[in-house]
Amino acid sequence: MTDQATPNLPSRDFDTTIAFYAPLGFAVAWRGGGWMILERGAMTLEFFPWPDLDPATSSFGACLRMDDIEPVCAAALAAGVPDARAGFPRLHPPTLDPASGRTIGYLIDPDGSLLRLIRNPAD
Repeated sequence: MTDQATPNLPSRDFDTTIAFYAPLGFAVAWRGGGWMILERGAMTLEFFPWPDLDPATSSFGACLRMDDIEPVCAAALAAGVPDARAGFPRLHPPTLDPASGRTIGYLIDPDGSLLRLIRNPAD
């Protein structure tokens, strides 16, 4: 197995988390009383319960590095995630980041976790 790291993110409700991530292509790989794992291809997100989390105070996040980030953004918008600068969930569509030279979008899930959607550089 290749070395890997998987982000651990909070979830106020596993069913709500599944409903948010499913349109983005994530499926439940494992779910137990105190843990849940969602996968999309080679990407893995793990969730732990935090029923009293205030999304406005969450400092959790992860970078999702993909060859093509536009389909994830389109799927989020089609699922009703607003292109907004406040509220949970929300999407900030991809733009070119002048500091890194990378195209990056931002997706904030219902629990306030920030997912940076980063386009892999062309080889």
